[in-house]
Amino acid sequence: MTGAPAILLIQGLGTPLTRWPQTLVDRLVDAGHRVIRFDNRDSGLSSKLDAPGTPHLARFLAGQAVSPLYALTDMAADAIALLDALRIEKAHIVGASMGGMIGQIVAARYPERCLSLTSIMSSSGNPLLPPPTPAAQQALIAPLPFPHGEKVIVQDAVRRQQVLMSPGYPAPEAELEAMFTFEFRRGFHPAGVARQLAALMTGGDRRPLLAGIRVPCMVLHGREDPLIPFACGVDTAKAIPTAELRVLPGMGHDFPFALASQFSDAILSAARRA
Repeated sequence: MTGAPAILLIQGLGTPLTRWPQTLVDRLVDAGHRVIRFDNRDSGLSSKLDAPGTPHLARFLAGQAVSPLYALTDMAADAIALLDALRIEKAHIVGASMGGMIGQIVAARYPERCLSLTSIMSSSGNPLLPPPTPAAQQALIAPLPFPHGEKVIVQDAVRRQQVLMSPGYPAPEAELEAMFTFEFRRGFHPAGVARQLAALMTGGDRRPLLAGIRVPCMVLHGREDPLIPFACGVDTAKAIPTAELRVLPGMGHDFPFALASQFSDAILSAARRA
């Protein structure tokens, strides 16, 4: 579907392109779109920026200043560079979690390359918004178990995901184990996650930037999200003049297979408005 309108999917913190549900991708393709997924820098099979080192996140969490090794704006530029490499002039931009933040920057800073924006379970960066629940914050920042053997890391990832996943659509433990085993074997790189997290934590308040977005926008958020609370989605929609907010009851901070049709409907609704 080389000539079809392109949809660029941008994943979140440390999350590979394979986390996008295949059923969602199939629905978008069946609707006549060319769907592009990619691993962000420092994750999956993409380039690892190990040479500069790893930021001291413990200092940041203790309230000390930390200089990230790159910024969300750099990751947005990566997305544009990918479109350049594929010779795609414009695309519908879809981002989840940190990917939603990157997508917001793409839509605001590169309006000539963006047809529409769908921001899923993400935030505006407003510092007054509620934080994650204590359990969700621990799931995000708790140190990894050592040594980094496959079985130990997979079990740890399952426990963290069970804190974040949708209470209305819980995933079976065996399904989570299979997913994280595949991801571990495909590209386990905790130093890259730390660098991405530093970029996320120092991303700042994007509301002034979001106010300039003019392409059609859909904001999709789970009512029960423990990591990026529902209020963050509401604030994002308020900050973007063209935004429509859709709320998914029972959804946490994940991609339940049962909601694939609602994800695709939201993305295609924004695309039609373009």
